Amino acid sequence: MEEKKVEEILQDEEIPVTEEASGEGDAVQAQDDPETGTAESDTEADEAGAEETQEDDPEEGSDEDNTDSGKKGFFGKRKKADKEKAALQEKVAGLEDRVKRQMAEFENYRKRTEKEKQAMFSMGERNVIEKMLPIVDNFERGLAAIPAEEKEGPVASGMEMVYRQLVKQLEDLGVTPIEAVGQEFDPSFHNAVMQVESEEYPSGTVAQEFQKGYKYHDAVIRYSMVGVVQ
Repeated sequence: MEEKKVEEILQDEEIPVTEEASGEGDAVQAQDDPETGTAESDTEADEAGAEETQEDDPEEGSDEDNTDSGKKGFFGKRKKADKEKAALQEKVAGLEDRVKRQMAEFENYRKRTEKEKQAMFSMGERNVIEKMLPIVDNFERGLAAIPAEEKEGPVASGMEMVYRQLVKQLEDLGVTPIEAVGQEFDPSFHNAVMQVESEEYPSGTVAQEFQKGYKYHDAVIRYSMVGVVQ
């Protein structure tokens, strides 16, 4: 009986001892072997660090922003360069137009001055020729008045040489005599001062020439004074 009581007492006492020991063992194991707890804490820490990394290091967003800003800057510079190029081309076109206008004005001025110069020269030349024509007339009258027996003399020969030289110079300047006798009367070249009767020429024909007319190039410098058949 006493041995049974002792065993029951021991059994009764082992149970709480075992529970306490097991509890203390679990606590010690949890303190000595913190793998499970540390793994969970490490996982949470990693997740927190990843979130902080995503928040603190916005590389992906910055790349897109940098790309957009780079494109905007490139297109902005290109647009500015195009505007400057267009402005420069417009300025060059304006200068070219201005130079062309000035060249055209200068060419017109050159042609106009050359024409005026030629006209002034022709006018001066014509005035001189008009003053020389009476001298030619006097030479012709003088040669016509020389008697036939004196035409071979030195005076007549000298007058003939001067007359021919003078006529040659006038021809070189473009002065030519107007044909009159035997030609049909033309008011553009002839100045009729009288009407005459003639059996040799038909009516309306120049029968006599009282003063020889001359042309300077294509213009009449002096009309012929003629007599026209009735």
